[in-house]
Amino acid sequence: MSGSAPIVGVFDSGVGGLSVWRALREALPHAHLSYLADNAWAPYGERPAEALRERLGALVRGWRDREPLNLLVLACNTATAVGIDALRAEHPDLPIVGIEPALRPALAATRSGRVGVLATRATLGSARYQALRAACLANAADGAAVHERAADGLADAIERGDEAAAEALCRSHLRALLDGAPGIDTLVLGCTHYPLVLGSWRAACEGHPLTLIDPAEAVARRALSLLAGAAAAVGAASRGDPAWRCTGGPEALTRATRQWLGLSSAEVFALQS
Repeated sequence: MSGSAPIVGVFDSGVGGLSVWRALREALPHAHLSYLADNAWAPYGERPAEALRERLGALVRGWRDREPLNLLVLACNTATAVGIDALRAEHPDLPIVGIEPALRPALAATRSGRVGVLATRATLGSARYQALRAACLANAADGAAVHERAADGLADAIERGDEAAAEALCRSHLRALLDGAPGIDTLVLGCTHYPLVLGSWRAACEGHPLTLIDPAEAVARRALSLLAGAAAAVGAASRGDPAWRCTGGPEALTRATRQWLGLSSAEVFALQS
């Protein structure tokens, strides 16, 4: 490791993982970030779980053939929910950090005892999420409740860069969630796409003071702890330019790095299928 920056792979089905990329960039200033968007298969939220596990396995094997990853971050709730256990079993030598809806901090933050979760159908329907939900509620205060809604169409609108459509969907999904559970005071953004439109969420929350919970910073802290030894070894070694790859056309990710991260010179390479 000495003399070179650790390589951190950041995976998402599309552009949603840019919210996690941003947090990792701050927490790991000397790491080389390698981003892979599986936009040829996006959105993941409505794909069968077994097909996703097979897809993830093939992508990570190919990735490791190209780059000596020191850490992999699954910056996608759906990929984590359906695939992280299989990936860890296949790659025991590779530290893998997943992301999941931040129920624990939300239940710690709520004053009313009612927490709302907006996520994809695949995430909400996964066994991993259901186990997380049960464990969190078992340790929560008496009377605590978690209310979910599948935010259909929202990740796709953000993927397209359609801010008007995304804001309309934020409003409609939040309204439906609050209509069903009006006491909610804390909202978990359960898909990495969603924090990219924080302005839309704040506009949608007008008149409903809600605490918004984004797990990206917790993921970055976990990544930092796993790479602490490597970071100490390389010190101020140059991290190089971030790597950007996708499985479909590069236009969406190129646009998204400018739109959501303010990067004007990111060069995205499309992988050969």
